[in-house]
Amino acid sequence: MRLLSQSFNVLARWTNWLLVKSKLLPEDPVSQFDLDPSLPTFYVTRLNSHADLAALDRMCKQLGLPSPMQKQKIGSTEVPRFIAMQNPTPLFSKTAKTSNALQLSKEIFHALKANPTIKAQILPVSVFWGRDPGKEKPGLATLLGHSLTPSWLRKSFVLLFSGRDNLVRFSAPIAVEQLMNDKADVEELPQKLLRVARVHFRRQQLAATGPKLPSREALFNSILAAPSIKKAIAEEAKAKGLNHHEARLNAQELLDEIAANYSDAMVRVADRILTWLWNKLYNGIEVKNADEVRALADKGHEIIYVPCHRSHMDYLLLTYVIYHQGLVPPHIAAGVNLNFFPAGGIFRRSGAFFIRRSFAGNKLYSTVFKEYLSQLFIKGYSVKFYTEGGRSRTGRLLPPKTGMLAMTMQSMLRGIDRPISIVPVYIGYEHVMEINTYLKELAGNSKKNESVLGVFKAIKNLRNYGRGYLNFGQPIHLNQYLNEHQPDWRQSISADDASKPQWLNSQVANVADQIMTNINASAALNVINLVATILLSNEQFALSRQKLIEQLRFYMALQKRAKYSDYVTQPSEDAEALLEHALKLEKLEVLQDGLGDIITIKEQERTLFNYYRNNILHLFAVPSVIAQMLFNRYEVTLEACEEKLTALYPLFAKEWFLTPMRESYIQDILNSFAEHNLITFDGSQAVTNKDNSALTKLEMLGKVCHLTLERYAITSSLILKHQDIKRTELESESEILANRLGTLHGIKSPEFFDKKVLSNFINTLKEQEYIAISEQQTISAAAPLNLLQQHLNDLLPARIWQSIHDTL
Repeated sequence: MRLLSQSFNVLARWTNWLLVKSKLLPEDPVSQFDLDPSLPTFYVTRLNSHADLAALDRMCKQLGLPSPMQKQKIGSTEVPRFIAMQNPTPLFSKTAKTSNALQLSKEIFHALKANPTIKAQILPVSVFWGRDPGKEKPGLATLLGHSLTPSWLRKSFVLLFSGRDNLVRFSAPIAVEQLMNDKADVEELPQKLLRVARVHFRRQQLAATGPKLPSREALFNSILAAPSIKKAIAEEAKAKGLNHHEARLNAQELLDEIAANYSDAMVRVADRILTWLWNKLYNGIEVKNADEVRALADKGHEIIYVPCHRSHMDYLLLTYVIYHQGLVPPHIAAGVNLNFFPAGGIFRRSGAFFIRRSFAGNKLYSTVFKEYLSQLFIKGYSVKFYTEGGRSRTGRLLPPKTGMLAMTMQSMLRGIDRPISIVPVYIGYEHVMEINTYLKELAGNSKKNESVLGVFKAIKNLRNYGRGYLNFGQPIHLNQYLNEHQPDWRQSISADDASKPQWLNSQVANVADQIMTNINASAALNVINLVATILLSNEQFALSRQKLIEQLRFYMALQKRAKYSDYVTQPSEDAEALLEHALKLEKLEVLQDGLGDIITIKEQERTLFNYYRNNILHLFAVPSVIAQMLFNRYEVTLEACEEKLTALYPLFAKEWFLTPMRESYIQDILNSFAEHNLITFDGSQAVTNKDNSALTKLEMLGKVCHLTLERYAITSSLILKHQDIKRTELESESEILANRLGTLHGIKSPEFFDKKVLSNFINTLKEQEYIAISEQQTISAAAPLNLLQQHLNDLLPARIWQSIHDTL
């Protein structure tokens, strides 16, 4: 029998070598889980399969871990390392034989009890062949899926059709010592181990494949049978003079327009195409903080991904990354403008469901969409939507639109029995494909509709766009959030229909702001946004190569020493290597003279570089203010820095969705300046070193926030000069003054003239009680505005104030 088993293992190894391509998660489980290859090691898997064993054995060899095909010796006892929870179903039977997992577990624990000095590690390992979730109503496809316990014949088909989509996922080792300490009776330990393993594998499979898919017809029928839909159909019939059948057909057509039609086959094809595309477009996609998301999925959380929106590539990139992290691709809320041939059908079969820009005046559509979204959550599908509502044209986060979030939180009130977690996602690029289009739209050109021609044009222009960056931010656990901020929220739960309690709107707004804050708190520094931040602070947009490298090095060290957030990431390369990479992207120009290289932004890229700087401007807001104070005054106390930022930080926080400023942040920045010999700092007072190198670094950093402060100065000056000015007049005059300053001082940053940015700033002034706005929309200054004006006066150069005063 042993010889036969060894023969099958040899055959499985050869088959694995020929047919199987495995992906390992996490990428380095040995270091991540602190595994010790010298310890007795056991592997717990779901299925007793030679194919699974061969795939696991191949990964273990790569990692330097003990082979699961061999036995492990503990004292005088030898036990197989491979422990399978279930046996495969025999070819001509419906019942599988009982697994020997319980017996093997007993042998392991008895051996460990008899040899208390020996430590062992038991590793749960999930092996997936493809990611087909299967159908609620079984068919031919589910017979070949990995979700069943296949016979050897079915497993052969699985290997043939899904061998190139094998995923081997290691989990953290089971705490054997803790188990043995908690349970005095060694006989109970195997049962507990297997119970924990069963729950673990069930959750891992749900996280990787998602719930079984209903047929489209069955899903539509269940949604149309919902009480809220029946009521909406009746109202539609009455309002439009239709009979019930015609009104129901209208609802069905709306569902057909909205609903996704997820296909694992389409996802697998898309995976191959996107792998080719990323290799064509980018030098790499850097993904950070994914472990936290996988941990949530393993705990059974309903996950809602809410990314920032920079480009249409976001739709593809985030789904691709999620899939390659071993998680089921989410259902994606996509604008109905993307539902054009042939992209619409491809997106729909990849999990996209389509949403109109407005629900106004169409109650049937609103009800159908809400019910569809609720059904996604109730059935356990992960969902992705963009709360900004559209792509950012300036590189800044847009104010959140709360419709999708409100419907999500209303769905919670249907009594979903799983915890729901929102995962904010920061997406950044060294080149945004649509950036030239954004610039034209900001200049007044109308937005063009998406089309097949646009798709082919984009494909034709494919080139190397540098690197892409995707950081998962700190999750927001909705159940926990509501428990803390709305303790009585569970009283609003209604299984029949989604209620809308009075507290909902305010909590939705708070959660939306927190999402945006967490996105910006997980920003990715890269060479393009760093170089943009440096060179745009110089009037000629140029620096010598050496000075640029020094400032790059300084900025990266500053962000490491005085962290804005633990979720912010930065490049691992040194400044010299980063600059060489940036030069290859053809956005910079190298000018040469007898004294060395000068690096400058290409003429056509200068306005575009504002977009990249705006991705990370918030990370330099506080350091910039402090640097400007030190450059202007030479001597600054910690107390003076705190006073100035007490006035300015709330304005920054509303504009850039900043986290509350941590207590030691200002001191950490001053310490970082001191470490770079820019200042001396004794813990309470900072004195600027007056050598040219130190002053140059401080001056460049101080200029980073100048445009923002200039916008503040324009608006505050107009309000103080014209008491009881109409809001519309203030916005118009501010725009005129901004355009004049732009002409006089060569300002080409699009958001400097943006009416929405100005309007939001006026709202913030009101919230912070710097101004009062009457019912007639006239604006008057409050006393604190004079103090704010004084702070701005201290920070901005005289030439800016002179231009403002001359115009006024």
